[in-house]
Amino acid sequence: MNSILTFLGRRHGGDKLDMTDVITYLYLLLGAVIMFGPVVWLILSSFKPLDSLYEFPPTFLPYRREKITVAGYDQPLDLYDVTMPDGSVRRLAQISQVGIGARMIDPAAPDGTVIDVKIDQRKPVHSIHFEFANYTGAIQGFPFLTYLQNSVIVTVVATLITLLINSMAAFGLSKYQFRGRDAIFLIIISTLMVPVSVILIPAFLVIAKVGWANNLWGLIIPGAATPTGVFLLRQYMLTIPDDLLQSARIDGASEWRIYWQIILPLAGPALAVLAIFSVMWRWNDFLWPLIVVSKTELFTLQVGLNAFQGELNQQWNYILAMTVLTLLPITIVFAFLEKYITTGIATTGMK
Repeated sequence: MNSILTFLGRRHGGDKLDMTDVITYLYLLLGAVIMFGPVVWLILSSFKPLDSLYEFPPTFLPYRREKITVAGYDQPLDLYDVTMPDGSVRRLAQISQVGIGARMIDPAAPDGTVIDVKIDQRKPVHSIHFEFANYTGAIQGFPFLTYLQNSVIVTVVATLITLLINSMAAFGLSKYQFRGRDAIFLIIISTLMVPVSVILIPAFLVIAKVGWANNLWGLIIPGAATPTGVFLLRQYMLTIPDDLLQSARIDGASEWRIYWQIILPLAGPALAVLAIFSVMWRWNDFLWPLIVVSKTELFTLQVGLNAFQGELNQQWNYILAMTVLTLLPITIVFAFLEKYITTGIATTGMK
């Protein structure tokens, strides 16, 4: 917090607030609102009752319509602030609404006269309320923990395999001299230009042929080797001096030991960047799991969110709550590894 205040208190030049500082702060504030505004809206909306999600105009904070129990009525009645003809405002309970008119009574005198008002004369009474039942109801009513377990397994195993395969390929393409090395690397990079939709059907046919349809391995293996990961790690490993490897070979180290004990520790920042990318790719993947897996017990979180959609209505309160929960793991991973992003990307390609 102190570092943030120190940064905000800096001046472009001298003690006076320069116009450049004002423009910079406004630009940063606008960027923060654009980036984090929808996320904050999502989180707050996940605590709203279902009826509040359909209100217009929408509210930023989670509000709940106030109700009151009145003697002689089975159900609690909605409270409204009604503007009377003399300009005064009374808090009344609504009995019923027909067209543009509403019938109201005074909760303090339920046996009194029924008051007829127009709907534009009344405003509902709201209070801030966090509906935690959105989370508990979704977890209890749907196999959320099963979806979470499948997503964690797929993400963790796929990320570990991706780091292993891509780092081995990058090690060979950066530290070994052999004929066709550059051509192989060019072919790997050129696969980035192939749209994913082109290979979906061939990839699914291969997965079905080996018996990995409706299997978590069918979600893990196909994307284990990524051209982006090979490129990122290769460019970073080029910055590692070859003399270091030659010294290790003179000392009798095997190629596997050089890779495991020298290359991988030195390539830690790049591996952390690739790990973040891999976690984001696997955790947010929707199309491929939707194609490969059809059994409910094998759904990942992204596919499982479809189960919260009813046949005749959308259960938006549950969908929003589960969306927030799906964001938490990837946010935690990013928070722990984000310090490596700048280091890993900034030093990639330097030699």
